[in-house]
Amino acid sequence: MDLCLKDKVAIISGTNNPKGIGATTALAFASVGVKVVMVYKRMDFPFILEKSIGDGIDSYHKALSEDCSIVEKKIKKITSNYLIIEGDISNSKFVSSLFEQAIQKFGKVDILVNNAATYALNDTIFNVSDDDINNVYDTNIKGTLYMIREFVKRFSRYGRIINLSTDAAQNFAGQITYGSSKATIEALTRSIAVEVGNLGITVNTIAPGPIQTGWIDSELEKAVLPSIPISRLGIPQDITNLILFLSSDKAEWLTGQVIKVSGGHCL
Repeated sequence: MDLCLKDKVAIISGTNNPKGIGATTALAFASVGVKVVMVYKRMDFPFILEKSIGDGIDSYHKALSEDCSIVEKKIKKITSNYLIIEGDISNSKFVSSLFEQAIQKFGKVDILVNNAATYALNDTIFNVSDDDINNVYDTNIKGTLYMIREFVKRFSRYGRIINLSTDAAQNFAGQITYGSSKATIEALTRSIAVEVGNLGITVNTIAPGPIQTGWIDSELEKAVLPSIPISRLGIPQDITNLILFLSSDKAEWLTGQVIKVSGGHCL
């Protein structure tokens, strides 16, 4: 299927994890001729250096703490039409500057993929801190809103917004700020889709199940597999495939949807 994405311009947030959905999407977009703006922020999560090889939480946290250089090496082999910008999407002035830079380089922005998110450790009602609440909501909700607001303000002729949630958003005990922030994104998706539909902008959310982006070690994989009817972990490409479709003109009558891509997990 020709998705007719050549020469479209996409902004993707959260692209510095080489095993992540953001990086995989950036490379997939580049491979079909999309001009890509990759946005990232180095995260400050604890990790043990000697345990940060292979898959597992330390490896995942290490990847999030680094810049976009590994991903840049990969995209350079595909295209020269890319831009990498480091910054914090929870800062509205940065978001405005980000769009200015993207438009200055490529002339427009057609597609927005809101992939960036953060989470808190030990995130239960018994121990969640003020800092955890503010940090998660600032990035996951305010940052996403700032990005969408700026996109809509600068919209010209073609508009696709794809947000990322989680399949457990409606009930994520043990990750209450993260889960509730994603449930908010799902609600915003429906409301904003109604508000911008007459402009020709579509707004959809993908809710992934357990995706191997480097955080699932073998022990956790064994524990989670029985809850996945298709009997395998997801991979970033499973999500990227839908992102590309939702970004295309083939999905122009599909908006306000929250689509679970989870192998049946959390049904």
